[in-house]
Amino acid sequence: MTTPEHQPPAPDHSAPESRDRVYRSPAGIAAGVLLLAIALWLGIDALVSAHGRTPWLALAALILVLPTFAAFTVRPAVFANDERLRIRNPLRVIVLPWGSVASLQSGYSNEVVATSGTKFQLWAIPVSLRARKKAARQQSMAAARAAGAASGGRSRGRSSAVPDRPTRAQTDQVMDELRELFETHGASERAQGEPSVRWAYEIIGPAVAGAVLLAVLLAIG
Repeated sequence: MTTPEHQPPAPDHSAPESRDRVYRSPAGIAAGVLLLAIALWLGIDALVSAHGRTPWLALAALILVLPTFAAFTVRPAVFANDERLRIRNPLRVIVLPWGSVASLQSGYSNEVVATSGTKFQLWAIPVSLRARKKAARQQSMAAARAAGAASGGRSRGRSSAVPDRPTRAQTDQVMDELRELFETHGASERAQGEPSVRWAYEIIGPAVAGAVLLAVLLAIG
């Protein structure tokens, strides 16, 4: 009689996902709220007080403008946990398990590169060249202070001061956190899988409807 071979326990895929870290652009949100408030103010005023075709034009413009403004300002966000990276861009939602990520790149824009070679821009984490230059100046000043302290310590026969930590722009710090998650969890079993991309029809649909309605109203005069 043969004895059954020992089978390793199956991985527990029912375990809950780790909590998301959420990254958004405060400047983008502020600009979006301002633009949406202005659009609503002008649109509602035209709807209430205008006459003839103007209220219909205002309604069509609102249907077009509101989702468009929201898509490019308030909507973008990046959600990251131990299993995957979820990117909510203006018109798409991309889900990338860490095992499907090849690298995270920072240049004039922040991007994630899938193992297939496809690049996805991180709209919620915009690059600020001004912030990078400011961080570089602060780092240079910190290095100069550390060098001065070290020189003074040697002249007095004491140990030199510990230099400040390198200063980084905020969005570069965010990319460092994402790279750390990728390097830590990219090889784990729960972080494997295929990327998925979904179009944001909840944004595209109303915007297209508003554009079509506006074009018809303008065409019929």
